[in-house]
Amino acid sequence: MFLAVDGISLFFLILTALLIPICILISWNSIKYLLKEFLLCLLFLEVLLIGVFSALDLLLFYILFEGILIPMFLLIGVWGSREEKVRASYYFFFYTLVGSVFMLLGIFQLYSSTGTTDYQTLLNIKLPTSTQKWIFAGFFLSLAVKIPQIPFHIWLPQAHVEAPVSGSVILAGVLLKLGGYGFLRFSWPLLPAASEYFAPLIIMLSIIAIIYGSLTTCRQVDFKRLIAYSSVAHMGLVTLGLFTHTIEGLVAAVFMMLAHGLVSSSLFIAVTYLYERHHTRLIKYYRGITITMPIFATMMMVLTLSNMAIPLSCNFVGEFFSLLAAFQYSLVIGVLAASGMVLSAAYSLYLYNRICFGDASNYLLFARDLNRREVLAMSPLIILIFFLGVLPSVIIDPVKNAIIFSPGGA
Repeated sequence: MFLAVDGISLFFLILTALLIPICILISWNSIKYLLKEFLLCLLFLEVLLIGVFSALDLLLFYILFEGILIPMFLLIGVWGSREEKVRASYYFFFYTLVGSVFMLLGIFQLYSSTGTTDYQTLLNIKLPTSTQKWIFAGFFLSLAVKIPQIPFHIWLPQAHVEAPVSGSVILAGVLLKLGGYGFLRFSWPLLPAASEYFAPLIIMLSIIAIIYGSLTTCRQVDFKRLIAYSSVAHMGLVTLGLFTHTIEGLVAAVFMMLAHGLVSSSLFIAVTYLYERHHTRLIKYYRGITITMPIFATMMMVLTLSNMAIPLSCNFVGEFFSLLAAFQYSLVIGVLAASGMVLSAAYSLYLYNRICFGDASNYLLFARDLNRREVLAMSPLIILIFFLGVLPSVIIDPVKNAIIFSPGGA
């Protein structure tokens, strides 16, 4: 059996199927050339993502994992928004490709030790701890680039800034989740001893990612860079939850990835709406948007509160379980992780206050508010943000059952 779906992969498949049509809708006016090729690229990317989240053979997972580079390379390099798009696409491609080589070496080592790459068969094979460590190191170097984990995050801001809106939405909404999914699906169940051995190191890197990502976010002047660095901080919470190896931590990792996929995608869409009107992403040019664009300002307020993880939002549930797992692991780790929530509130409030309040900027006097298509594109994401915040059991129960009844469960 090469493909299958369970309570973990199901929600990533749903997220993928939701975001691709939204990408088409929000690209309605921004794609001016090679439209057929653009749509083909998006649909090919969707096929690969569905395959990678369903793969139960490590070699198949790797092929699909690497195949995703091709459509993403084209999205950034061909349909990117600025002059540096070609450089950013090569930067993304080679940085990710080099990281993936280590996963391939890990798979070769696994195959030479067991004679198979089938996931179900490998679950019943216990490898020596020394062998597990080498294989885990290969997987980690590849998946850490994808998440991205500190210090493998350098490609992310550049890729986000130059990517078209559809590229940013897919990159933040789904592609970053491949790293966390790979750890959860393969590293913990197949390499439990190595995962335990490297857990303190990865938790330390996660704490650095949370604090460094949040502090760097506070210093950004470009909308897209701000959201990109906030993603580094939020994905730090994901790896923190994963490597506490508790039920709460593993559930938090899945929930946080889904929540981040909804909120960050919505924020990138919101930035695009402003960019299409004013052709700049520099925060300093925006002020008093509540006067000129009240519908946009209202939706932006909802997203800001969600990014701060207020109660009744899905981010709150994910961060609550992440912090619960962190405090169970260590009081110091819990306190350091909690500082990320304070910093998240700081940069979220700063962003909203800077662009929405005050007198209307002369630069924004002739701005039109959101039209029906633009509201329609964001509405499903905002509804899901609060639906999952009010009824988190829709995700928590299937994920918890999948973790408990899997051989690698906590």
